[in-house]
Amino acid sequence: MIRAEHLVVRYRGSRVMDDVSIGFESGLVHSILGPNGCGKSTLLKVLSRQLKGENGVVYIDGKEIREWGMKSFARQLAMLAQSHEDLSDISVYDLVSYGRFPHKGFIQRLDEDDRRVVDWALQLTGMNTFSSRSVRELSGGERQRARIAMAVAQQPKVLLLDEPTTYLDICHQLEIMELVVHLNRVERMTVIMVLHELNHAAAFSDRITVMKQGAVYAQGQPCEVIVPKMLRDVFHVDACVAQDIEGGCPVIKSMKLLTMGNSSSVC
Repeated sequence: MIRAEHLVVRYRGSRVMDDVSIGFESGLVHSILGPNGCGKSTLLKVLSRQLKGENGVVYIDGKEIREWGMKSFARQLAMLAQSHEDLSDISVYDLVSYGRFPHKGFIQRLDEDDRRVVDWALQLTGMNTFSSRSVRELSGGERQRARIAMAVAQQPKVLLLDEPTTYLDICHQLEIMELVVHLNRVERMTVIMVLHELNHAAAFSDRITVMKQGAVYAQGQPCEVIVPKMLRDVFHVDACVAQDIEGGCPVIKSMKLLTMGNSSSVC
């Protein structure tokens, strides 16, 4: 269980997060939604200790995150930030092996167990055939899977992903989302991710958190959260939301910008 209480984060004199209290149940896939600038990525940075707010505390399994040592915390939680194109010219294997650093001493080298975990992470993410390739030679989807493999090699209990499907085509987006579900269902990792694609969040998440202007607007199951009123209030769009017959999750079938006097579309 990850629990945050009364988080306040200020950036350039403005409050980015204002007294946010929220919990993320272990063993589930959580997605965080909201418009640009609402505090989604900031929340992940606070949860991962990359950013310290001016007020509030975060707990993992009842222990305040500032009480964890750096390496022990890294074995609890891995954070994969938004993708950057300036990765150094290293092999996929070397990139993934970085995930073993939290398990090593300052001057210790990879041992047989580490190499076994790296091979496992490569196999799990479908990157084993690319292990000797340069990261710079990979496609966008391959590069993202390599980065996820690095986080997986860390063997965390909780995996934080900041917009893992951004800039990917639909095929690679679905590959990443299916990989996320596998990590949760089979490898038992709790996943908390920021997404922009609402239908992906609805289809692949157990719980959804919606943020608006630095505060939590709603949290619950996809069918409870992905509703026309939320889309009007948070995203300012008029939407038709139906239910997927096979999976039972909500599906946004159409959207248009909300104008004065509009009411929700009827499916």
